[in-house]
Amino acid sequence: MGQHTPLFQKHIDAGAKMVDFAGWDMPINYGSQIEEHNQVRNHAGMFDVSHMTVVDISGRDSEAYLQYLLANDVAKLDETGRALYSAMLNENGGVIDDLIVYRMSTGYRLVVNCATRQKDLAWMSQCISGFAVSLAERPNLAILAIHGPESIEKVSEALNSEQREAVSQLKNFRGVELGDWFIARTGYTGEKGLELILPNESAAELWDKLLAVGVKPVGLGARDTLRLEAGMNLYGHDMDENVSPLEANMEQTIAWQPEDREFVGREALNEHKIEQQAGNLPILTGLVLEQRGVLREGQKVVCENGEGVITSGSFSPTLKHSIALARIPVNCKSCEVDIRGTLAPVRIVAPNFVRFGKKVFD
Repeated sequence: MGQHTPLFQKHIDAGAKMVDFAGWDMPINYGSQIEEHNQVRNHAGMFDVSHMTVVDISGRDSEAYLQYLLANDVAKLDETGRALYSAMLNENGGVIDDLIVYRMSTGYRLVVNCATRQKDLAWMSQCISGFAVSLAERPNLAILAIHGPESIEKVSEALNSEQREAVSQLKNFRGVELGDWFIARTGYTGEKGLELILPNESAAELWDKLLAVGVKPVGLGARDTLRLEAGMNLYGHDMDENVSPLEANMEQTIAWQPEDREFVGREALNEHKIEQQAGNLPILTGLVLEQRGVLREGQKVVCENGEGVITSGSFSPTLKHSIALARIPVNCKSCEVDIRGTLAPVRIVAPNFVRFGKKVFD
């Protein structure tokens, strides 16, 4: 038996198929993964992501510590509530984890992947030497993500008047502290929505209120196809400790300025950038298969200038054909994917397929 989130019984009551996910018993679906996917694209769905790890950072050196720990620069968080997506790198420039950091009234809050919890916490502790900061994991907090075109309106129906007013003022990649609740306009689906971090003991009541206003539960299966359609990386698949962010479509998460900011992995990234400019570093791109067949992780990609591999692939319920993220040689103009011994031609597109329910590539 794995670990349980505060909503475990709610998943059982909803008829969820439970699976092991990094040591947690989590819902993969509640009957139909495609219906759940379409629920988020067309209406509003909710995900229990309480298995993710919340770490609060406080102390006078909090900003300096995170400027050293993360490839992106938390100095960009110039007001309370702002959010920033970043990679946490090792000395070789590989991705230990990707995460979101929020500016809080008393410091910063990081939300990191559950599968990388132990190594993340160990690395954060290892890098703390010389900084006057405190790290506090918050296992007492649950996380509910609600996404879809109707999500904000539906969530507002389940909130009190103070919470509803605060949500109405929220901009994208912003959050607000409301007592022991934190509500943010962040997510992992390519749809508008909210993520609510709240005390464990409040999670079940909120779940029931959301069900009552028509928000339906969505499992990890649909969460994966939604994030793939949005071109969002999955840790351990599209990047890991042996992959540079420059070859994982994550260059936008690196703050190269100011030039005198030292952060873990910067020296290695400088070398990676030289390799990139010389055309020796592969890229993470999108692939589209418009004929029959399904693109899957691990399939070989055959290009005119070398070989690559699919890092994430699936049937797209929105587009009605298969899509994938793949790491391939730079400057590749055309390629084919080896599907059970047959080479199938695919289109190379920007790694972003669907946004707000609409196709975004030509």
